[in-house]
Amino acid sequence: MKPNITDLKYRNWILQLKQKFQQTQIKAAVQVNHELLKFYWEMGADIVEKQEKTDWGSKFLNQLSSDLQSEFPEVKGFSLTNIKYIRLWYLFYNQRIKFGQQVVDQLKDEAISPLVEEIIVQQVVAQLPDETISPDKEDKKGQQTVAQLHNWNIEKLFQIPWGHNIAIFLKCKTVPEAQYYVSNTILHGWSRAVLVHQIESDLFHRDGKVISNFSQTLPAPQSDLAQQTLKDPYIFDFLAMSADFNERELEKSLIDHITKFLLELGAGFAYMGNQVPIKVGSRDFAMDLLFYQTRLHCYVVIDLKKTDFEPEHAGKMNFYIKAVDEQFRQKGDQPTIGLILCKSKDKVVAEYALSDINKPMGISEYQLTNILPEKFKSSLPTIEDIEAEFNKEIN
Repeated sequence: MKPNITDLKYRNWILQLKQKFQQTQIKAAVQVNHELLKFYWEMGADIVEKQEKTDWGSKFLNQLSSDLQSEFPEVKGFSLTNIKYIRLWYLFYNQRIKFGQQVVDQLKDEAISPLVEEIIVQQVVAQLPDETISPDKEDKKGQQTVAQLHNWNIEKLFQIPWGHNIAIFLKCKTVPEAQYYVSNTILHGWSRAVLVHQIESDLFHRDGKVISNFSQTLPAPQSDLAQQTLKDPYIFDFLAMSADFNERELEKSLIDHITKFLLELGAGFAYMGNQVPIKVGSRDFAMDLLFYQTRLHCYVVIDLKKTDFEPEHAGKMNFYIKAVDEQFRQKGDQPTIGLILCKSKDKVVAEYALSDINKPMGISEYQLTNILPEKFKSSLPTIEDIEAEFNKEIN
């Protein structure tokens, strides 16, 4: 007969055991992932070495996959496709020019999906130089790449899931770009879907690129972190706006898609409100968007502009930052930061406008997906048409 202990202390103890066991399961899964990827890395190194020093032929990987699957039938990681990924993963992070050409040549000889081959070939070819490099320069570049990788700490690759690793090396063109996404996946705990979105939106080249006066208006640690936190441009590809949208419509659309908006803003942004009222003197004002940045420990005022950046926008933002500092900022909060999001900007004009502003602010552009006029819609392929064509390519 099943015992029925209803004592509160016993139930609390069971809850503690459950939580402790779940934490142990998570730690065990992370450790297994680490050891498995470390094995993959060493296996990739062995494969590359064998292909360079033996004459086992182009079907070597087929035989390797078959033999390993015979020995370990329950292990999925020894499929031919996965073994090819393992080899390419290792090659990507230890790339020399000759390695890139070898990958292209080997892909022509081995059975691999045409779609995957196209992706990999494009990725590898993009890394090859446009001009012929002398052997001395080639060796030097190869040594620099490997040295850079070792300084970065290869162990980071083993701290994220295998699927994340595959997505990164297939979609990134350079090692520094891949390292950026690996490090940020560890830092922010990105799912694979979020990771792919960040890569496809080219976060690597947008992160920290905002035009700002942070170095003049904030102390060194805070200014550096603020610069890294903001980006340029912001990609609002989850919005479909008509060509004649106004700023209030853009603001409403961003709030309606607040989850995706926060994802694009980045880690640490907490939404505080839109059209936030603030009274200065006898007049009432309203700020477009107000956030609190938990990593920076400060308020962030965002002003949306449908038009190109104009110098007077900085003056208005300076006013809002002053008001938030006076009326919202609490003890322990860092100085409020302003971000002007505009359709486009002249870099020199933006820098001039910020040069004598004494409040910290940045200026970035945003990109939207515009709705096409009705007369053009009928000429575009439907989702069904695209799926049918995609399936045809696969078959």
